[in-house]
Amino acid sequence: RRRRRRAMAIARQVLCLSAFLALPLARAEPIRYSVAEEAESGSLVGKLAEDAGLTPPQLSARRARLLSEDGRQHLRLDRGSGRLLVAGRLDREELCAHSGTCMLPFELLLSDPLQFFRVEVALEDINDHSPVFHEEGVTFEIPETSETGSRFPLEGAQDLDIGSNAVQAYGISPKSEYFSLSYGTRSNGENYLELVLEKPLDREKQAEMIFSLIAVDGGSPPRTGTIEISIIILDVNDNAPIFMQERYIGKVLENMPEGTVVLSVLATDQDPGVNGDISYQISQAVGQSDSAFVIEPITGQIKITKPLDFEEAGNHELSVRAKDGGGLSAICKVLVEVVDVNDNAPELAVSSFSSPLPENTVPGTVVALFTVRDRDSGANGKISCALDDQLFFSLRPAYKNYYELVTVSALDREHTARYVLRVTAADAGSPPLTSTHTFTVDISDVNDNAPVFNQTSYTMYVRENNAPTVFVGAVSAADADVGLNAKVTYSLAPVPAAERPSCSCISVNSENGHVFVLRPLDYERLRQSEVTVSASDAGSPPLRANVTVRLVVLDENDNAPLVLYPAQDSSPASSELVPVSAEPGYLVTKVVAVDADSGQNSWLSYHLLRATEPGLFSVGVQSGEVRLKRPVTERDSVKHKLLVLVRDNGKPPLSATAALSALLLKDFSDVRLPHSSPPTDEQGDSLTTYLIVSLVFVSLLFLISSALFVARKVCKSKQLKAAHVLSGAHNPQSGLADAAAAGTLPRAYCYEISLTTGSGNSEFQFLKPILPSLPAQHCATGQGPPEQEQDFPCVPVSAEDMAPDNAGTLSAQEFNAL
Repeated sequence: RRRRRRAMAIARQVLCLSAFLALPLARAEPIRYSVAEEAESGSLVGKLAEDAGLTPPQLSARRARLLSEDGRQHLRLDRGSGRLLVAGRLDREELCAHSGTCMLPFELLLSDPLQFFRVEVALEDINDHSPVFHEEGVTFEIPETSETGSRFPLEGAQDLDIGSNAVQAYGISPKSEYFSLSYGTRSNGENYLELVLEKPLDREKQAEMIFSLIAVDGGSPPRTGTIEISIIILDVNDNAPIFMQERYIGKVLENMPEGTVVLSVLATDQDPGVNGDISYQISQAVGQSDSAFVIEPITGQIKITKPLDFEEAGNHELSVRAKDGGGLSAICKVLVEVVDVNDNAPELAVSSFSSPLPENTVPGTVVALFTVRDRDSGANGKISCALDDQLFFSLRPAYKNYYELVTVSALDREHTARYVLRVTAADAGSPPLTSTHTFTVDISDVNDNAPVFNQTSYTMYVRENNAPTVFVGAVSAADADVGLNAKVTYSLAPVPAAERPSCSCISVNSENGHVFVLRPLDYERLRQSEVTVSASDAGSPPLRANVTVRLVVLDENDNAPLVLYPAQDSSPASSELVPVSAEPGYLVTKVVAVDADSGQNSWLSYHLLRATEPGLFSVGVQSGEVRLKRPVTERDSVKHKLLVLVRDNGKPPLSATAALSALLLKDFSDVRLPHSSPPTDEQGDSLTTYLIVSLVFVSLLFLISSALFVARKVCKSKQLKAAHVLSGAHNPQSGLADAAAAGTLPRAYCYEISLTTGSGNSEFQFLKPILPSLPAQHCATGQGPPEQEQDFPCVPVSAEDMAPDNAGTLSAQEFNAL
């Protein structure tokens, strides 16, 4: 019980909350109640919720609880009714010892939002302890020569109760005619109790007296304590011991080892011999069965028997009795002060702690509330607290020895997901003692990061004529958040109504971002397409990011070359006219072809596949120009057929053929090409016969009449003027625009046709070039270097007239009209 009383005294000192006026979170004045000690558990102390201005539902909603610095819960709060009840046995003597007032201070803590109410409960004393004498009996040896009025000091009874419940009076039973009691309080505040001799003693009449000393308290009903007093009457010893001081005061450090001398007491006796021999003894106080002090009987040195603890008791009061050989004695008081040594490190107790914290917690949020204390006193008990990390958290004094751990800046889980904060409490002792406490604060995620694609844009490739739902690539986005806030799904972003999508053939997998082409594509119709892919997380609200995906269609060699000229339709092919006097390199015609593919798939090459006379003509591999390879000889036939192979550069290559024909003429005076067919050998013989007959007839007529001769001359002159130089242009179909862009269209060509007088045929086959209609301009003959070529006027011809399907024979009148 003595240890518990010391602990309660310390707790009472630590829990003293007297500085609440400056506290914004607590009431300025505490709520006070009183309750009698030894009240039954569950007894009503007060209506705490009503006095604090709260309702019982608010107590539960705000997680109300009681806090005390010593951690012991003497009282409890009934949240349902808001009443403060006794939690267990309350012993005022155990909690407050002999203190005049016994207060149980604590705090009513409301967590959400944080609020404090100070509460003090005064513990009222009841008369539950009887007066107790520290000795079972006292024996006085009094000489019979003692004078009337002699006083013999007695140790008073001690009562653990206070006030009116403490010892109020003493009495003797049975009453004695020789002795009476004297008790009271001296001027210095000390109580005294003495046995007073009322009449002289006579050893011969009565050598020993025995009676009881009764101590009575002021309770209702009163309690008593009794001690037996024995009086032995001696013949002679008329001087009692006398202490040099009525009160001795000594100091000792609490960490001094066992056997350390605290102080020495000294008493003298004027009697000689045995009656003057003095011995000392310590009178134990009530409840101190294991005293920490011992006195040497002869020397009077007071020593400690075990290390002292200032935190348990700062002062020790002893009673030392000096007794001589004749039985006379004297008593003095000894007060031992224990000097505090810094042997206790600060203690940190956490009252409230919040973890995890959302990363969007505003600065100034209270994370933890804790209190620090040091059981030492003075500078040894003065505490300061420090926090290692001052960037995101700091310590803020709340009141007295309470501190708050608060945030000071914005938190970012993606930067730091956990903070390990170490709070160090140090006292002001020498050397200082410290203690640390670690707070681990986890940061919970908030959806504050949108997905981020690993590329600013994506370019994916697919070959035309692809298989349906072919995989072409993947987009990938990462989210710095965690959990659902980091779960990314993919989708195609909606196209604004004003914008028409170029292709609806692209799909994206919502889970992994794989991009698929849903249907086969044609490079010649769609070269590329762009879509916007959106990545969205699963947060609330969700955050998203967009990225552009460009799909590029790669060309396949799936288009064969298309021959534009000469036209390869069902109509008879036109014949190219070649003068027999043409030199090697003479341009006969040009094969024009295009390929709808691109790149090397559209690179065309021309090859002479078959010819009537293979050695007479050659074809330009890159240009498609058909030229004379050697001079024309008499053995060469008039009509030649050529088959030109046009092949692209794809793998595998695709090809087309162009069939054309050429006529070798000595001159253009006799041009008769019925049904677009060149003259045969039979026609040549008929022409010779006609010429011979004409010459004979002319000779005869010349001889007969000069007039006719002159007339014939005039006719001949008119026919000579009918010679013309013809040139024209052919307007190809819509595909020529692409051919021109690809560089496969030929240049303009001019052909010279001479008609001689006396020609029997009035028809010829006309070459139809493939250039658009152009105004009259000068055209090179192509027969020599540019600087030596003679310019000839080019006659414009409409596209309708130049179409390949209109090729045929022209009459002399039609030719003259042109």
